[in-house]
Amino acid sequence: MPANLTPEFLNAEQDYKSARTHREKVEALEQMLATVPKHKGTEKLQADIKRRLSEERKESQKKGATHSAPFYLVEKEGAGQVVLIGPPNSGKSQLVASLTHARPEVAEYPFTTRLPAPGMMFFEDIQIQLVDLPPLSREFSEPWLPQVIRSATAGVLVVDLNDSDVLDEIGYIEQLLEERRLARPRMLVGNKLDLEGAADNLIALEELYGGRYRVLAVSAAGGQNLERFRREVFDMLELVRVYTKPPGKKAELTKPYVLRRGQTVIDAARLVHKDFAENLKFARLYRAEHAGAHHHPDGLMVERSHLVEDGDILELHV
Repeated sequence: MPANLTPEFLNAEQDYKSARTHREKVEALEQMLATVPKHKGTEKLQADIKRRLSEERKESQKKGATHSAPFYLVEKEGAGQVVLIGPPNSGKSQLVASLTHARPEVAEYPFTTRLPAPGMMFFEDIQIQLVDLPPLSREFSEPWLPQVIRSATAGVLVVDLNDSDVLDEIGYIEQLLEERRLARPRMLVGNKLDLEGAADNLIALEELYGGRYRVLAVSAAGGQNLERFRREVFDMLELVRVYTKPPGKKAELTKPYVLRRGQTVIDAARLVHKDFAENLKFARLYRAEHAGAHHHPDGLMVERSHLVEDGDILELHV
C-alpha cells in the first residue's frame, strides 16, 4: 500500500468499507478515485479502484437502483448542521425537542432513537439544524453513524452529568471517533443539570475536559442554559451574519446572509447575486445596532477583500 495516501482518501476508503448498498459503494469509490494521489506508485491501486467502480456501477444499474441518498443521511438545512453525539440516555432527544419544533421520541429506556431526527433551532434571526443521533455505545452502535457524523458541519458531545459511567463513555466515544478519523466535537454538553449532585459532577468534568472542549451544562427538561446553548453553537460554527442595504435606503435587518469567519466583502456580494461579485466597484460598511462598536453614520468605504464581521451591513455599489 503506497505510504502517502491522503486523509481524504483514507476517509473515503473507510466509507467504502462500511457502505451497505451498491449506490453507497459507488459514491465512496468515486471519492477514493478523486482523492488518490496520481503518480507511478499508485497506478495499480487506481486500476483496482476503477475496476471495482465499474463493477459496482453495473450492479447498481442492474437493480434499477434509485439515486436517492441513503435513509440515514439528513439533507442539510439552515446555517449549519450540528449532530448530537453521545451515550444512551444522555438526553439528546430531549435537547432537540426543547430547542426545536421537532418531536423525537423521548423515553427513559436506552436506544429510543434509531434514526437521525432533525429539527431547526432558532438563534436570533437564523436557524441551525440540530440532528439527534442514535447513541454510541460499547453494547451497540448503528454502523452508519460515522458517515452521518462526517458529513455534518459540526458535532456536540452530550452526556448525562449524573451517569456514573460518564468518564468511561466519553473515553470510548473519543477512541471510536479517532479510529474512524472523525474530528472530535468542539463542545461538551453536560445535561440534566437540574438533578441533585449534577453541579459537583460538572466541576469534575470541567477540570478533566475543559482544555479539550467548550464545556456547557444544561437541563434539556428544565430549560436551564438553553439560550446559552444556542449562542455557543452559533459561536462554535464561526458564523457571521451580514445584512444589506440599497444606497440611500434603510437596511434590511430581518434576513441576513450567513457566511463563515474569514470570509470577505466579495464572498458576501457573491451570495447576494453572482453578478455583484464580478461587477462590484466598492462597498460601504455600516454596523447593526446590536453589533455594538464602531458605528459609522455615513458608512465606511471598504475593499473587496475586507473581512466581514457578525452584524455588518453592506451597501454594495456595482
